[in-house]
Amino acid sequence: MRGNSRLERCRPKPETHRVRWKKITLVGVGLVGGSLGMALRQRRLAKSVVGFVRRAASVTGCKKQGAVDLATRDLGRAVEGADLIVLCTPIAQMRGLVEQMLPALDVGVIVTDVGSVKGSVVRELEPLLERVGASFVGSHPMAGAERTGVSAAQAELFRGAVCVVTPTKRTNPAALRSVQRLWRAVGGRVTEVSPELHDALVSRSSHLPHLVAVALASSVLDPHRPKSLSQLCANGFRDTTRIASGSPEMWRDIALANRKHLRVALDEFVRELQRLQTMLRRGRAAEISRLFETAKRQRDAWCVRHASPE
Repeated sequence: MRGNSRLERCRPKPETHRVRWKKITLVGVGLVGGSLGMALRQRRLAKSVVGFVRRAASVTGCKKQGAVDLATRDLGRAVEGADLIVLCTPIAQMRGLVEQMLPALDVGVIVTDVGSVKGSVVRELEPLLERVGASFVGSHPMAGAERTGVSAAQAELFRGAVCVVTPTKRTNPAALRSVQRLWRAVGGRVTEVSPELHDALVSRSSHLPHLVAVALASSVLDPHRPKSLSQLCANGFRDTTRIASGSPEMWRDIALANRKHLRVALDEFVRELQRLQTMLRRGRAAEISRLFETAKRQRDAWCVRHASPE
């Protein structure tokens, strides 16, 4: 895996003053958008948090959850006068929504997103927003759950989570600082990488695990298997396949948008499975033990290093 940018870990810095925005607009108020809205409102980080939603039922859901100050189905009204806009929709919808909102944007507005793929999103949206005097900074909070919708939102979703920002040579420094402050203000730990390196890294750390969970669930729960099989699936199976319950639309878009890196990650994983298959076929107990011991040691060490702060 190669990347021209160096991974830069930015240590979490406590805010010395309350970060405030005049109006923050969330385009899409589901799990992530709703959680961000709740975090912003509870911390009083913006005078107004507005959410754009597509369905009337979502307006009611946002109000019930307390995710935004105002939910509207009018995109122009939602973004008008905003100084910060966060795109919280599936990545395939982002360009079309940005094109619709362009006439209503104020000069100087900052736009960011929460998408799990950055390369294609940044390439499309950065020049589009520059034309109207707006700034785009790609970002990706590494936080989520298998549940979807605003009803699953929680104000502490980002607490202790790594939040990636992906600036380019064209990024406005002031806009970058504002987006970094946003994620720190809701409890995130900011990390800065290039869009290309981000996509290469998350293809292994996030996207590959989802595909593995999907493949495992599909194989074991195939209706052609014996009916008694599902009765024998306990906590190990439940834990390993939990993320397969995520949004099919969102994960379809992610897999397609990051397919270049994901294909490489899948090839590497298949080779690892084939290595294990060879060990089993030849009954190599010592090699199997070493593999299990190494995996346990590495995962245990990772859990200690990356334990969420209390």
